[in-house]
Amino acid sequence: MLKVDFIVDKLGLKSKQIEQTLLLFEEGATVPFIARYRKEMTQGLDEVQITEIRDESAKYDEIIARQSSILKRIKELGKLNEELQDKVASTFDMGSLEDIYLPYKQKRVTLAEKARKNGLEPLAKIVMSQNAANPEGIAQKYVKGEVDSVDAALTGAKQIIAEWMNENIGLRNTLRKMYASKGVLVSKVVKSKMEEAAKYKDYFTFEESLKRCASHRFMAITRGQNEGFLRVKLQIDKEDVQHLLRRFFVKGNNASSELVLDAAEDAFTRLLAPSIENEFLARKKEEADEGAIKVFTKNLRQLLLAPPLGEKRILAIDPGFRTGCKVVCLDENGKLLTNTTIYPHPPQNDQAKAKSKIAQLVQAYKIEAIAIGDGTAGRETEYMVKRILFDRDVQVFSVNEDGASIYSASPIARKEFPEFDVTVRGAVSIGRRLMDPLSELVKIDPKSLGVGQYQHDVNQTKLKVALDDVVVSCVNSVGIDLNTASPYLLQHVSGLGLGLAENIVAYRDEEGRFENRKDLLKVKRLGAKAYEQAAGFLRIRGGENPLDNTALHPEQYPLVEEIAKRKKVKVEDVLGDKEMLSQLNHEDFNFVGAYTFKDVIHELQKPGRDPRNKVKVLEFDQSIKSIADLSLGRKLRGIVTNVTNFGAFVNIGIKENGLIHKSQLADTFVEDPSDYIRLNEHVNVEVVSLDVERKRIGLKRI
Repeated sequence: MLKVDFIVDKLGLKSKQIEQTLLLFEEGATVPFIARYRKEMTQGLDEVQITEIRDESAKYDEIIARQSSILKRIKELGKLNEELQDKVASTFDMGSLEDIYLPYKQKRVTLAEKARKNGLEPLAKIVMSQNAANPEGIAQKYVKGEVDSVDAALTGAKQIIAEWMNENIGLRNTLRKMYASKGVLVSKVVKSKMEEAAKYKDYFTFEESLKRCASHRFMAITRGQNEGFLRVKLQIDKEDVQHLLRRFFVKGNNASSELVLDAAEDAFTRLLAPSIENEFLARKKEEADEGAIKVFTKNLRQLLLAPPLGEKRILAIDPGFRTGCKVVCLDENGKLLTNTTIYPHPPQNDQAKAKSKIAQLVQAYKIEAIAIGDGTAGRETEYMVKRILFDRDVQVFSVNEDGASIYSASPIARKEFPEFDVTVRGAVSIGRRLMDPLSELVKIDPKSLGVGQYQHDVNQTKLKVALDDVVVSCVNSVGIDLNTASPYLLQHVSGLGLGLAENIVAYRDEEGRFENRKDLLKVKRLGAKAYEQAAGFLRIRGGENPLDNTALHPEQYPLVEEIAKRKKVKVEDVLGDKEMLSQLNHEDFNFVGAYTFKDVIHELQKPGRDPRNKVKVLEFDQSIKSIADLSLGRKLRGIVTNVTNFGAFVNIGIKENGLIHKSQLADTFVEDPSDYIRLNEHVNVEVVSLDVERKRIGLKRI
């Protein structure tokens, strides 16, 4: 099977779309570049489809490599023939491929292998044929050497038969169907660890159909097993299994048939069940991983594309009790102007001095907004700040500080602020998050941002690829200011990477600001291919060419210039002229494709528009300061901090987040909570359950 046909079967896209996409990948194109600027070639495929083509291509390559490895091994054994070669080369399911290879696989010394060495394979064939009514009498001939009895001879023969049954592809496939439809996941607590395992008490005696087990429940059970608290099995009905084994292998009704049935039951218990059980649990784990990664990537996208406040002068506070609150002031570009520490909370309780200091800083540094971390002491600090009388209008924002401590201790932070300690760096990160979440959050490992679900339990390689894809997609969808972006942001631009990003910043430091996109070609080691991939995603404000501050690619400029020429206006006059642009027809500009024409017109109507929304202030209920202040039926305002497969967590202004279970999200059945609620969304909720001891708050969306 050719790669294109393999991907067509998997994704259902047109062969031509896949061929062209694969060709673009071979030429070094990136997913964002193909999705944005090569729609004519792909017939309008989006980022998701292009990423799927890339991933299925990698799976195909993996299967081809495995086929090659298997054929090489069988050839080395001298057992490769044309029929077997064709069978391997035409199999593109990994499980089926391993079934074919199973008889040739190098094994440790098995019971069956020992029996063969003792000369019992002929006896096994006689028993398996089920023509011998007196197998004991025949077995007597094989009692010699290490085989010291008839029972030992028959036991060895059954072990050989069991291995043949284990390698029977038809039986394995039938059992797979049985496990798929009737497999039951069973978990039990390890009795000696019952107290330590309290958080897994829902799974102490748990049974559920594997196919119906939600991915988050499976992940919880798997974690409990990995931590040594739960024992987990996948079971199917024993009577169904025995009936299947009889149907497959028992041909008669004599003593040999009884021995074959014994061997079949041994094969199932000792070989088949563990193998297929592990296979299905691994497959379910992979499925659960994909679900968890999907949740994580959705949340990460929404987090990275959170509304920015923009270029404002910010006072940022990293709150604390005993160690005080670290305060920093930042200019419009996020540059640190000053820092200090205040102690408004216990044990010092110097609130008057703290208020006075903040008011002075707001006045001295012309502060326009205040960012307060939402962690420890965040609520109390916000309450205090909102009671300060400033000499101007100052908005106060609660900022999610997940990962700020990770950033503050990172090599990136040390490089940015070598002379300051982690508390200053953390406060700076909080302030910059308010100004532009995307620019700041790309510096932090996404797993530290608090928006995942079992992120440390999933396949880490797949998770990294998926999260990297999201970061790249978000950075390129927003567009990056070439003259202000850090290398940590630039490295995610299509076609660049950290090395070229650092070279761009070095060029900027030495030569001054970029005045046009073509200047990128003067950057060390930035060649024509990197320029092609990156140029359209980089913005130059106030440069020589107004089109350089749009999402248009330089290769699309001739179309805009032709429009301006025909309308007898300057290029800059075309930008934003919706009335004139809406009257243009593709037929009059058929030197470009229809997709390109549509995209260019759309961009010209809203040139350089940031796709993110505007940031909003959320006012929490000031009368609620702890979980003890809550009561059933209480209605509150909150902000969504995490969305999972089972619901959404909401910050309602206290230390503990509340959970809107998916059954409380809407008046209809909710399969995927992310279809109904988004990260950072402001929501109205009602308290529907309270467990103060376990610090759990159940909410309903209203």
